[in-house]
Amino acid sequence: MAPSGRPLRSRLHGVASRRPARFEEETHPLPGITTESTFALDGLDDHLRFYGHHDRNIGALEALIPVVIRVDGERLHVSGSQDAVRRASGVLDAMLAAALAGAHVTPDDVALSARDAASNGIPATLVVTHRGKEIRPKTDGQRSFVASIARNTLTFGIGPAGTGKTFLAIAMAVRAFKEREVARIVLSRPAVEAGEKLGFLPGDLKEKVDPYVRPLYDALGEMLDDATVAKLLERGVIEVAPLAYMRGRTLSDAYVILDEAQNASREQLKMFLTRLGSGSKMIVSGDVTQIDLPSGSRSGLADVERVFSDIDGIGVVRLTEADVVRHPMVAKIIAAYNRAGA
Repeated sequence: MAPSGRPLRSRLHGVASRRPARFEEETHPLPGITTESTFALDGLDDHLRFYGHHDRNIGALEALIPVVIRVDGERLHVSGSQDAVRRASGVLDAMLAAALAGAHVTPDDVALSARDAASNGIPATLVVTHRGKEIRPKTDGQRSFVASIARNTLTFGIGPAGTGKTFLAIAMAVRAFKEREVARIVLSRPAVEAGEKLGFLPGDLKEKVDPYVRPLYDALGEMLDDATVAKLLERGVIEVAPLAYMRGRTLSDAYVILDEAQNASREQLKMFLTRLGSGSKMIVSGDVTQIDLPSGSRSGLADVERVFSDIDGIGVVRLTEADVVRHPMVAKIIAAYNRAGA
């Protein structure tokens, strides 16, 4: 039994109610008096999907919205102001819908749903990694980025480090490949430090390229196990190459991703974009605040909003420090640089 005034943290057990999920609200007639509503679950067999480990999702919701949630058998009692209870009810509905659809709801999902009351609930899982982790957008900006990729033939994702641009792009590519929407995945990056020549580095082509494309391998390794990645690379189903090796090619029936595109000149970016073949999608991502091009060279990524803003089938999504999903300190570092004009 939980101490008086604290929510009970035990998860639900037993057979779920077959009544529709709903809130039964009881409101005091006097203003300012707390409203208490009761939320019933319908058809949920795996309660861990809804609550999370150690009821973390309930704790996250209470931290985001000023309500107290008490679990009582097959129901949740939610107390707070009328507005807070209404907001919490929307989040709980989204959590339940996601859990019923088979997703393991996370505190990030709860936070996204709480911030975006007008959204269509918790985003669908893009891909399940070989370790069983479900990959979904975690922020409003990431949701917009994924939606643009799904909707458009070409999407530009522009934003600071840590906003998940590369990771989500590769997740979308892996999903499309698994669902047989494309036959291959092509990943590319500029090799700015070696002047795109790579000749003076020791080793064969793969050894020369590896230092520049390692982050792409890392993201692939999150989605697929090492043996699968190695097999697909050997068969050419997944190709990882520097930007210089894209010239003269036509990339058809493929998901094509250019990462760190801020280090592609206007000429290089034009060359890359015109490689797009039939049945393909292209994603270009980068951070225009971290351009490493030689002095006098202008980044092609800096012009895309002006050049492509009115073309159907092309989306440009701006991510900000609010979309950073690395260590919380990364968002603070980016904000500090922005304030300093650096």
